[in-house]
Amino acid sequence: MTEVAETESVPTPGEPDAPEELTLAAEFPEASRDQWRELVAGVLRKSGAIDESFDGLPESRLVTRTYDGLEIQPLYTADDAVEGTGFPGLPPFVRSARPEGAVTTGWDIRARYARRDAKATNAAILADLEGGVSSIWLRAGAAGVPVADLGDALNEVYIDLAPVVLDAGDEYEAAANELFALFTEREIPASAVTATLGADPIGSTARTGSARPLAPAANFAARVAVSHPKVRTIVADGLPFHEAGGSDAQELGATIAAGVAYLRALTEAGLDVDTAAGQIEFRLAATADQFLTIAKFRAARRLWARVTEVSGGKASGMRQHAVTSPAMLTQRDPWVNMLRTTLACFGAGVGGADAITVLPFDAAIGQPDAFSARIARNTHAVLLEESKLAGVIDPAGGSWYVENLTEDLAKAAWREFTGIEAAGGIEAELASGALAGRLAETWEKRSKRLATRRDPITGVSEFPNLTEKAVVRDAVEDLPGGGLPRHRYAEAFEALRDRADAHPNRPRVFLATLGPVAAHTARASFAANLFQAGGIEAVNPGAPEDVIAEFRASGTKIACLCGSNTSYAEEADSVAKALKEAGATSVLLAGKPGDHPDVTGYLHTGCDALEILTGTLNELGVQ
Repeated sequence: MTEVAETESVPTPGEPDAPEELTLAAEFPEASRDQWRELVAGVLRKSGAIDESFDGLPESRLVTRTYDGLEIQPLYTADDAVEGTGFPGLPPFVRSARPEGAVTTGWDIRARYARRDAKATNAAILADLEGGVSSIWLRAGAAGVPVADLGDALNEVYIDLAPVVLDAGDEYEAAANELFALFTEREIPASAVTATLGADPIGSTARTGSARPLAPAANFAARVAVSHPKVRTIVADGLPFHEAGGSDAQELGATIAAGVAYLRALTEAGLDVDTAAGQIEFRLAATADQFLTIAKFRAARRLWARVTEVSGGKASGMRQHAVTSPAMLTQRDPWVNMLRTTLACFGAGVGGADAITVLPFDAAIGQPDAFSARIARNTHAVLLEESKLAGVIDPAGGSWYVENLTEDLAKAAWREFTGIEAAGGIEAELASGALAGRLAETWEKRSKRLATRRDPITGVSEFPNLTEKAVVRDAVEDLPGGGLPRHRYAEAFEALRDRADAHPNRPRVFLATLGPVAAHTARASFAANLFQAGGIEAVNPGAPEDVIAEFRASGTKIACLCGSNTSYAEEADSVAKALKEAGATSVLLAGKPGDHPDVTGYLHTGCDALEILTGTLNELGVQ
């Protein structure tokens, strides 16, 4: 037996061991905020962000801003704690609309189906249900399964166990009646039916630009509320505002305003406030910005609780359907979309969404195939089953950053909402074009950040792959248009890629590297990456002995100087002049703008990549 040192304590048999007291970091002095600031200032001085004369707070140079103007601080501490978030299932419902959260069931895994062929739709639904999907978002009518074929699309589907969410546009009542007939045919009592009928005249107005009346949908909902008490009739859809380029606060404000318009119409149709609120499901976009997505869903519940409270009812929890953002999906390098949708699903799940739809990675290209549908539903499975994401209610709750972001976003969205109400409501704002104008302003700001790659798109504007094989899918039926535009963030860069790919020969630019390899590698890589974002091949000979001869042999008429600041000072002017004499119509330089008379443009962090790429393609004769 090993002897025990006299200094060690031996527990008495039958008694529990005394807990060991841990004093982590007790031997180190406590760090202060001022010490942290000194370290930050030192790093910023080395990077050139500030100089010795700077007398402000160094962290102010690290503040970022959202499209709503919300300031994201680089550090949050206990001094930034937010009070009043409450408990799950209780007003203001920031932490969850349900007291148990999603701990026992996880969120509702909802898949979307948008095929016209009923049999193909049925096969896809059955495969998804076997793979873990728990509810069905089914497009019906003009842009989906014909209403008369709903029975074929839902053949062998246990619609009493897998709720159906209809998306039938103006045909919502006909589609709902067809669905009710299926329930009757399968002897499912009306009191047990759960479904969402998808009536959304405001969403149709936003999409088409033609006003739809609310009263018919409200009257229909009032009848359904009596005959089918567990069915929701109305959807307040925020996707039209999101896809038009709107910010998070604009999407929330407009969607809450739509909810209020429906609430008024439903109460005018005879429902009390609480029953009317229970008839509405809210649909919001989830993006790859996980923290803004978390804050969005938490803030949305707070806003709706306030609306229902001041409307004379009980403060009620919002029924939320999250959809991974169609605007963030790319057609180029679509495999990266798997990562984007995973982050979006994560954010929506942590934010407490009731149902989440992960759009397949090829959704921006066309109809999903079996593989992409499987990856979409397995994204849920990994987050729920392997990551245990729903095992804790409001896992981001208490984070000083998330709580502040939730608070700030809720206030910004409330300002947007009250502004819409002051202008006469969401219908008036859509009719006047005022809302469309504000969304367009935000899209213009977003477009500038996308063009300068301050908002990078991996696989498109950053790290593109010119040799990727095109992913081909069956086309998706177009939704009616004429109203708010539908944007994707990658659309401008992808249009340039399409131009370049359609050209008989791949457009090329010559990289005129100066100095040793170590001196020009970083800038040559930067320039090649930028040109490839427009489908332009960057010819990089390395460190040639005769740059001018290599340029002549490259077969292009545009060159880009790549080197160190020292090599630019020593060689840029003479090499640029020689390149022009050798036939270069343009000579660019990878670096900050300087005084070089024969250089026609500069490639640097923050430059307008779209403008440079468009001009380059034009100069190369690529139509």
